[in-house]
Amino acid sequence: MRGRSKSPKQYPSPPDLGGLERALGHDFNNPDLLTQALTHSSATPDRLQSNERLEFLGDRVLGLSLARLLIESFPGEDEGKLGYRFSALARAESLARVAEAIGLAPYLILSEAEKNGGGRENPGILADAMEAVIAALYLDGGLAAAAFIESQWRPLMAEDPVPPKDAKTKLQEWAQGQGLPLPEYRVTAEDGPAHGPRFTVRVALHEMKPASGHGSSKQTAEQAAADALMERIEEAPGEAVRPGVSPKNKNIGKTRTGTKPEPLK
Repeated sequence: MRGRSKSPKQYPSPPDLGGLERALGHDFNNPDLLTQALTHSSATPDRLQSNERLEFLGDRVLGLSLARLLIESFPGEDEGKLGYRFSALARAESLARVAEAIGLAPYLILSEAEKNGGGRENPGILADAMEAVIAALYLDGGLAAAAFIESQWRPLMAEDPVPPKDAKTKLQEWAQGQGLPLPEYRVTAEDGPAHGPRFTVRVALHEMKPASGHGSSKQTAEQAAADALMERIEEAPGEAVRPGVSPKNKNIGKTRTGTKPEPLK
């Protein structure tokens, strides 16, 4: 078994990384890179030793790899449709799904408070760590990052034969189709620790009753708010543009099942 350098002493060591390396399809020459990618900012007094800088790089590596995959996989689609696909694949929810698929959670290095607060199940923490791991793969193995992204994101690409639109895009297009002004988003609450904030965003559209959403980032909360308002519109399309109207359906916020109404024109 090859020798490994020890992880820095400023944060706890993760479990043996052999299982994670197998899931990633790469044996690290510099395992400290992978250790840093797994280190949440709550677990080290020096934020530069956390995974935040690697998140920055991983976001760019993922974006470039996805753009190449989309160009190759959908030669008949224009840049608008490719953009819808890209947004769906690069968002935090997709990153968290991949993190769950490879079993990333047990390897995360978290503070005791973050562990006790459910940090290993937090989609935002999982998504950020996944980006950082992609960066570590890129720095240590170059093309290994692209191979991993292709293996994990191709199944996600195959789930949507029609280019998907995120909730904010769908809400904006619906508003434009109705001749209404664009939706307005406003942060109404921010709580939680600095390393794990929680945002509440309210979306207002014309004279409709506003809807709110929550998330670990402003962007995620905006998407959740837009999704809540779009759900209301789809459940009561004939009443949606009436001032202050709430839908008659009382199951708002629950998972939708059954046949959805045809998209509004």
